[in-house]
Amino acid sequence: MLRDITLGQYYPSDSVIHRLDPRVKLMGTLIFLTSLFITKSFYGYIPAILFLFMVIKLSKVPFSFMVRGMKAIAFLLAFSVILNLFLTQGEVIFEFWKLKITKEGIYTAGFMAIRLSFLIIGSSIMTLTTTPNNLTDGLEKGLGFLKIIHVPVHEISMMMSIALRFIPILMEETDKIMKAQMARGADFESGNMFKRVKSLVPLLVPLFVSAFRRANDLAMAMEARCYRGGEGRTKMKPLKYKKRDAIGYLVLVLYLGIIIALRILLK
Repeated sequence: MLRDITLGQYYPSDSVIHRLDPRVKLMGTLIFLTSLFITKSFYGYIPAILFLFMVIKLSKVPFSFMVRGMKAIAFLLAFSVILNLFLTQGEVIFEFWKLKITKEGIYTAGFMAIRLSFLIIGSSIMTLTTTPNNLTDGLEKGLGFLKIIHVPVHEISMMMSIALRFIPILMEETDKIMKAQMARGADFESGNMFKRVKSLVPLLVPLFVSAFRRANDLAMAMEARCYRGGEGRTKMKPLKYKKRDAIGYLVLVLYLGIIIALRILLK
């Protein structure tokens, strides 16, 4: 399951989405995630589904690889759906013992499942098609206006990029440690919940030690290269908008306009 986490990974490919300016992809991700909460009807999700599948197709990232990331949140998704299904008040459709399934509960659970699924897939597209360096440059350039009020944009962008980059590294490290502990007789699957939690101690201790060691190595490498923050730094490949980026912004505006129009019409 650890290998199924796609958030933070980069999938190399030569596609239109990969070649887009990272600022366009950041804005697109923000607009897409916002549109999921603007929509209040299942019909309103039709443009979101079409838009999402269009982007996946253009990115040339295998759909199976994209959906693989859903396995990591399967428990959270099922828990949220069940919680909304049985705890939402309204018109009762089915009742068993003290459990009641209402019409409003089914409606809310369906919305929750769609939103969580699209949130994960939509966020994964950005990291799968954008290198950590481009992501940092895009965040720094896109949030550059915050420097006026003395917000450390470069440092924030760097931290977010490093955090995303470390997700797959830590997952791989966790997988290696788990296999090593299992080879020594550790059991992470049998027993009750408290026994399973206790069995994670031999896994978490070396994982934290490894994480701190990697962080220290990274800090020393940055210091050895005379890294002193974003002040006065130049870019080897400065970001410049191209024709395809303008088309990308136009598509995003049209998509957002359709979502808002449907929100008003289906109110």
